[in-house]
Amino acid sequence: MKHTFLFTMALASMFFFSCGDSKKGEPEVATVTEQTDDFEYVVDQFADLKILRYQIPGFEDLTIKEQQLVYYLTQAGLEGRDIMWAQNYRHNLTIRKALENVYTTYTGDKSTEDWKNFETYLKRVWFSNGIHHHYSNAKIKPDFSSDYLKTLLTETNTTLEGEAFDVIFNDKDAKKVNLSKDADIVLESAINFYGPDVTTKDVETFYGAMKVDAKEPIEIGLNTKLVKENGKLVEKVYKSGGLYGEAIDKIVYWLEKAKGVAESDAQAEALRLLIEYYKTGSLDTWDDYAVAWVNSTEGNIDWINGFIEVYNDPKGYKGSYETIVQIKDFDMSKKMAVLSQEAQWFEDNSPLMPEHKKKEVKGVSYKTVIVAGEAGDASPSTPIGVNLPNNNWIRQAHGSKSVSLGNIIHSYNNAGGSGRLKEFANDEEEIKLEEKYGQLADKLHTALHEVVGHASGQINEGVGTPKETLKSYKSTIEEGRADLFGLYYLMDPKLQELGLVENWEETGKAAYDGYIRNGLITQLVRLELGDDVEEAHMRNRQWVSAWAYERGKADNVIEKITRDGKTYYNINDYAKLRTIFGELLRETQRITSEGDYEAAKALVEDYGVKVDQVLHKEVLERNSKFKSPPYSGFVNPVIVPKMNDAGEIESFTITQPATFEEQMLYYSKTYSNL
Repeated sequence: MKHTFLFTMALASMFFFSCGDSKKGEPEVATVTEQTDDFEYVVDQFADLKILRYQIPGFEDLTIKEQQLVYYLTQAGLEGRDIMWAQNYRHNLTIRKALENVYTTYTGDKSTEDWKNFETYLKRVWFSNGIHHHYSNAKIKPDFSSDYLKTLLTETNTTLEGEAFDVIFNDKDAKKVNLSKDADIVLESAINFYGPDVTTKDVETFYGAMKVDAKEPIEIGLNTKLVKENGKLVEKVYKSGGLYGEAIDKIVYWLEKAKGVAESDAQAEALRLLIEYYKTGSLDTWDDYAVAWVNSTEGNIDWINGFIEVYNDPKGYKGSYETIVQIKDFDMSKKMAVLSQEAQWFEDNSPLMPEHKKKEVKGVSYKTVIVAGEAGDASPSTPIGVNLPNNNWIRQAHGSKSVSLGNIIHSYNNAGGSGRLKEFANDEEEIKLEEKYGQLADKLHTALHEVVGHASGQINEGVGTPKETLKSYKSTIEEGRADLFGLYYLMDPKLQELGLVENWEETGKAAYDGYIRNGLITQLVRLELGDDVEEAHMRNRQWVSAWAYERGKADNVIEKITRDGKTYYNINDYAKLRTIFGELLRETQRITSEGDYEAAKALVEDYGVKVDQVLHKEVLERNSKFKSPPYSGFVNPVIVPKMNDAGEIESFTITQPATFEEQMLYYSKTYSNL
């Protein structure tokens, strides 16, 4: 699966208003902005986070009907915002509402360190959609005491008590997702997909007993919470009238409006099925919707909406709520469409075993899009590329949609450099390659990862899905497999033949330098000293890089260099490294195709989890001089409708939030449905 993320550390190395509803009002915003070269991208910076803005170029060129479609879809997405908070942890909404009430009503001394630390804690919680770090999964530690919080609660007449108060300060529910091989990964994960007394064995027994169509299996458990009632395991379905029903009904309201202004019959049918799915909770309908959605390729507007990615579930069943509303970037989509057209060539010429290659790669569409709004698991921290649907049989029979979030990438690239490249790159040649080719290499790796990587390969007949066979290693193996496809072809002259690069070799070198540098060194700035690597993408970048380093030791393909007490990795033979990437790609596909759990476990645990503590300490010390945080995320532009005397929308303006806290408080006021 199926997200590609761009990280601040990797940048040098290698996503309102409603009439008739009294609770909603127009937000306080900065002045109306158009697309300008002097756009201010950075909104705020605190802790390990930087908050950015993005523009929506091309919105003004859409018809009023298309603009309405964008608006309705963004509103539908925001109405489900609270679902993500509830899914992330059972006490998140209670804690958020209490902290926000303190923040907006406290009239005491706001010049103290304690108050500043309280503000920072609240901002971190907003960013992560809960009290666990959005990336490391560790509980966010407040830099103020429980007594200080009690004082704030008392002075603002705010109630927060019992476990919801205590958990902010104690060691309980320390990890949102705990993937340690020694843990009961369900029982010891704080994620709210399962009741607090549900164990890994319970989950495996419950879903293992389910019978599904072997050829067209539904994504069992995707939109439910599994709990124990009177000692019996039961699923609580996310649907109208069910779990999260209050928010889902609001989502449906806006989706109905969107259906009324759909660009085509195919688009309207996809929206109709999505609405039916939300009303019924039927996973058969979800599959019908996914088929209709992937086949609805005409038009200027598209969307991602639903319970989709399963990264947050240690067992890989439960989907997190997510929406992204997209406008087609016609120029870039035309340039990159060549990858979709050549998908079969990439498959046929890959180093996979013949029996693991697809004989016919179906309908891989690739577009660069302009994001118009995001919510849930995609906001404030956003992917830069997405490939959907996730259900493998649909991908094989009907194809998939891959998108690169062009304006998000643009904002990342224009938000200012940090100087880390010169600190962690081995020499001037590496720096020059990155500066000249790095952004293009990143863009191509994203495209290859999504179009070629996720769409490639096939599972052997009779072998279960990776979720069933590879279990908790499924996500990181799949992301590593897609990364390896991209890496293998980034050093192929085919890219120059297709007109995607001017110098395939130099672009490939920049890509390889950046990937190894990030996988072995720079991504360590995201971890606390002593931590293991937990997040699926970080794990895959480390096991790919570490395996390649060890595999090439005999020929000194990648050389570890120590100079002036600092560690660097230098690639001495790019061609041999490409061969090594091909070998690992072949093996990773074999693991996936054959469902080889033990091999997956060995690969991830041996290379992707543990951190060299001496190196980690060194990297943190070297990084300490840089002020730019390692993580970035976004506020969303606000699409504001203008109504005529008949109460109809006649036009829109786009405004930008003045501050991060302004948007978060406005969202809580306007879209609190749970």
